[in-house]
Amino acid sequence: MDTKNTKIGITMSLVFFALMSLLMPVDLVLNTDAVFEDPAKERIKEEGLVGNKTSQLILKIKHDDDRSVSSDFTIFSKLLELEKELIDGSNELTSWDYDDVRVDKIETPFSSWSKAFESRNRSVENASKWGDLLSPVIEGGWCGENATIEETDAFKTTMLLLPKNSDYHIACPAFPGASELAPPDSKEIIWLVWLDRTDPEGKVTDWNKLSLWAEKASDNTEFEIDAVGVNMLFQKSKNIAEDDLISVVIPSGFILILVMYLIIRDLKVCAATLGSVGLVIAAEIGIFSLLDLQISIIDAVAFPIILAVAVDGAFWYCKSSRSREEVRSLLLLALVTTLAAVSLSLFSIIKAQSSLALMMIVGIFLDWLITRYVLEDFYMSKRENHGPPPRITYKQSNDAKRWGWPVALMMLSIIALISPPGVEVFDINQFLPEDDPSLAEFEVLQDEYLIASSTVTWIIVEVDGDSHEDYLKVVNLQKQIGHHNSVISFETGIQETPLVMGISYAGESQNDSTLNSVSNQNGGTQILEDHRLQTSGETTGFIIAAFIDGSNSDAALEFLDDVLLLLEETDNEGIVGGELITGASLANDFDDSRIMQIFGAGIAVLIIALVVTKSGSRSLRIAIGTIAIGAAVDGCASLIGERGVSTAPAVLLGMGFAADYLSHASAEHRETKHDRFARWGAAITSMSVFFLLSFAQFPPARQTGQLLAISIAMSVILASCLAYLGHYYSINDSEE
Repeated sequence: MDTKNTKIGITMSLVFFALMSLLMPVDLVLNTDAVFEDPAKERIKEEGLVGNKTSQLILKIKHDDDRSVSSDFTIFSKLLELEKELIDGSNELTSWDYDDVRVDKIETPFSSWSKAFESRNRSVENASKWGDLLSPVIEGGWCGENATIEETDAFKTTMLLLPKNSDYHIACPAFPGASELAPPDSKEIIWLVWLDRTDPEGKVTDWNKLSLWAEKASDNTEFEIDAVGVNMLFQKSKNIAEDDLISVVIPSGFILILVMYLIIRDLKVCAATLGSVGLVIAAEIGIFSLLDLQISIIDAVAFPIILAVAVDGAFWYCKSSRSREEVRSLLLLALVTTLAAVSLSLFSIIKAQSSLALMMIVGIFLDWLITRYVLEDFYMSKRENHGPPPRITYKQSNDAKRWGWPVALMMLSIIALISPPGVEVFDINQFLPEDDPSLAEFEVLQDEYLIASSTVTWIIVEVDGDSHEDYLKVVNLQKQIGHHNSVISFETGIQETPLVMGISYAGESQNDSTLNSVSNQNGGTQILEDHRLQTSGETTGFIIAAFIDGSNSDAALEFLDDVLLLLEETDNEGIVGGELITGASLANDFDDSRIMQIFGAGIAVLIIALVVTKSGSRSLRIAIGTIAIGAAVDGCASLIGERGVSTAPAVLLGMGFAADYLSHASAEHRETKHDRFARWGAAITSMSVFFLLSFAQFPPARQTGQLLAISIAMSVILASCLAYLGHYYSINDSEE
C-alpha cells in the first residue's frame, strides 16, 4: 500500500476536504447548547409554536442626562417609539440593518404597561401625560385582587425589568411608599430581546448584532443602550476564544518549528510536519462541514492538540534506532491506545466533551494517516546513518532503575488522593478570565435586576389541549410549584406572588375551559408567546416556567427532585429542564462517574493493547500507567484551578498521551540513546505547544494547555521509568 498512488490519493483527498473548509466555512458557536443538551429546551425548539425562543438577550437603557426613563412621560413615549422603530425599521437612525439576523420578539416594561392600561380601556397612544392613564384610580394597582390578567402580567414585568430599588407605585401600591396615583419611577430599565436567523438553513444566530444595534441607537438617540446579560457574556467569551485562535494557534506553529529545529536540526522535517498538520486541521474542518456537524469554539481547543500529536511520528522515524517496521508497529499501537482512551468521551453525558473528543479522534487519526502513508519515506530519508547495528549486550536492570516505576506510580497516586473533591457547576465564569470587567458588571446587573439574578426552569407536562381535566391539572400543578421555597416570589406584605408563568387561572371555574381555549384567548407570557407544545396541530404538552435563584445550584437540584416527585404523585408525565438545573445535575452525575470514566478508559486501553500486542504483561503495564496518569491529571485539575466540564477531555487526552508514551517504552526492545532522544524530543516539542496554549485568555483553552503540559511531563517520566522495568535492557558499545 506504500505506493506513489496511495500518497497522491491521500494527499488529494485531504486537499479536497481542506478546500471544502474554505467553500463551506463552519460557524464556531458558544452557548449552553454547545456544552450540554437540555431535553426540555430541545423539545421546546422542536414542538414549540412560533415565538417560543428560550434564549433571550438583554438591553439595558438609561437616559444620557440620568433622568427617569419611566416617570417622565416624554421620555416614556420616546422609548415606546424606539421599541416600534426597532421592529418596523421606520427610522433609519434606529432601524435594524442586519439581513442575516432578525428581531423575533421584544418584551419591555412599557409594552406590558400599555396592555395593562388597554385592559381598562385607557390608551397610551392617546394620552399626553400620566394623569390621563392613572385617573380614575385603579384600586390596588396591578398587583391587587381585582387586577386583570394584563395588569398582573404588567406587575410581573415591572418587577423583572426594573431595578430592585425602583419605586413601583401603580405596579404594586402595597409596597411601602408606593401609590396608585404615580407611575413606576426608575432611571434605567431593561428590554428582553429574542433574535433569530433569517436563513432557516443556518445554524447560528449572531448575538453580537444586538451589540452593534445598541451602539448605533446610542449614537443617534438621547439614550445610553448596552447589550448585557449572560448570553452577551457568552458572545464575549466566543470573541476571546476566536482571538486566541489567532494569537495562540498560529504562534504555536512557529514555536513547533523552532523547538523541533533546535532538537532535530532539520528545517525541511519541521516544515513538512507543520504543513501536514495545517492540511489535517483544514481537512477536518471540511469533513465536519460536509457532514453538517456543528463545531463549538470549545472544539477549536483540539487544533493545537492535533499540532502537538503530529511531532511524534517525525521524531521516531527520523531519530530513533528502530527499523521502519518497528516504528510502524510502535505508532500504530500508540494510535489505537490513544484513541481508546479519548473515545470514552464520545459517550459522555456532557455534549462539550463528546464533540471535542470527536474532533481530537479525527485529527489524531489523520495525523497518523499522513505520517504513515505520505511522509514516512521522507522522514526515513532524513534519518542519520547510525553505522552498523550496535552490539547488544543484555544486562539485568539494576535495582535503582527498577524502583523508578513503582515510585512514580506511588507519586501519581498521592497527587490524586490529596486533590480536593467536587466538580464546578457549569456557569459563565468558566468561560471568561477571572479579571474580566464584564463579570463584575454582570454581578452588578444581578444585584440590581431580578431577571439577571434568577434562572428559568422549564417544566413540560404531557397534556391533551382540548381536555378540561388536563387544564385543571396544569393549573393545580402550577400552583403547587409556586409554593416551593426555591421559587422566587414577590411579597407585598399583603400577598405573595410566585414568579411562575404558564396558564392563566381566569377561567378555571368554567366547565369548558381547556389549555387551547385559554391560550388562544389570553396569549402567552413575558418569556413565551405560547406555552403549548404541538405535534401535527395537536397540543401534546404544556410548558410551565418557574424562576429560581440562579446562584444556588444545591437549591436547583432540590427543586428538580421535588418537581419530579410532584409529577409522579399527581400522576403527571413530564420533564424538567433549564440551564442551571441541567448544568448542576450533569455536573453532579459527572462527579459521581468521573473515577469510573478514568478506570473505563484504562480498561479500554488494556483491551486494545492486548489485541494489538498479544502480551498480557505489556498491556497491563500500559493500562496501569494510563490510569495513574489519568487520576493524577484529574487531581491536578482541582489543585491548579477548578475541576469541571472543560477539564474532563484534558484528563482523557492526558491518558491518551500516557498510553502513547507507555506503548513506546513497554516492550523489552533494544532501548538506545536514539530511542530516548526520540521520546524526549517529541515530549519537549509537544509540551512547548501546550505551554503556549496555557497562556490563552479563554479559560477552557488555558486549562487544557496546563493539564496537557503536565500530563506529557508525567507521561514521559513514567515511560522512562517503565523502559527500565523489563528483565533486561540493551546497551551498545558507546553506552556501555
